[in-house]
Amino acid sequence: MTLDPIQLTRDLIDIESITYNEGAVGIYLAEFLARRGFTVERTPVEQPGESKFKGERFNVYAGVADQTPDVVFSTHMDTVPPFIPSSEDGEYIYGRGACDAKGIIAAQIAAAERLRDAGIKVGLLFVVGEERDSAGAKTANMQPKGSRFLINGEPTDNRLGIASKGVLRALIQAKGKMAHSAYPELGDSAIHKLVGALDRVLRLELPATEGIGPSTLNIGLLEGGRATNVIADHAEAQILVRLVGPSEETRQALQDAVAGLAEVEFTLEIPFMRLRHLEGLPTMIAAFTTDIPALTNWGEPILLGPGSIHVAHTPYEKLAKRELLDAIDLYVQVAQRLVK
Repeated sequence: MTLDPIQLTRDLIDIESITYNEGAVGIYLAEFLARRGFTVERTPVEQPGESKFKGERFNVYAGVADQTPDVVFSTHMDTVPPFIPSSEDGEYIYGRGACDAKGIIAAQIAAAERLRDAGIKVGLLFVVGEERDSAGAKTANMQPKGSRFLINGEPTDNRLGIASKGVLRALIQAKGKMAHSAYPELGDSAIHKLVGALDRVLRLELPATEGIGPSTLNIGLLEGGRATNVIADHAEAQILVRLVGPSEETRQALQDAVAGLAEVEFTLEIPFMRLRHLEGLPTMIAAFTTDIPALTNWGEPILLGPGSIHVAHTPYEKLAKRELLDAIDLYVQVAQRLVK
């Protein structure tokens, strides 16, 4: 059966799989891969307490029966919201997940079939939860298959990612005392404290690494207060720093910046990573993070995939059909070079 990667991409896009709701796309992929001669395993991944979804979610692994793979292709099945159905024109496929990462799934399956037919020991690992906390990758890391290499797919414009920025997520909380807003001297505004703390945070000079670039910081969420006529007794902000090296200096800088006004709780860290370069292939620095730090037991990592990260997570997500087809050839070439 000839695989049509463009149609497969559209079929996958049209299955809504926002993080925590990956069950339907997992079922589709498991059944699709089984029909194409792979031995398929499903590994359950628990729903977190914050999830509004109650259905099953699981990783999908596909390989050749009783065979230890030399190279495994991997990417994620989940997408960010909102769901956007697929469409296409002569040049592009559109929709949520077109490049991040359902087109990559299609390219990796097509490449794996070609490699399998050529006698190369290959596997496929599709995980849940990458867009939130890498829960699927962490689960998979406890059940590795003995592979020597992991080719992780993210939108890199078909260039090798030779480094990937890390993530430091922090919760900054300020506490105050409620009072009538007509008598602010009787209260203590947590919001005013938080605004002052965040002003200091935004003035920080964060670390930079030569050849990689600077750390960046985003204040992503703000919450606080009771009403406009009430002095706020609580306020909080969630921030995310893209790391370009160890986190210790950044952690200390954040704690010093908010001292006396608020407190910091660090809720997630994914480390900065340098990755392998292959001679003759174009390269890039990934300003985003990936599942690679959570898949350390799956072999030496390679970061590579079609599509632009600049349109991922936007209403205009798309993937060039030519780039998708080129990615299949590139995946095959890279895998062959790795295992020779």
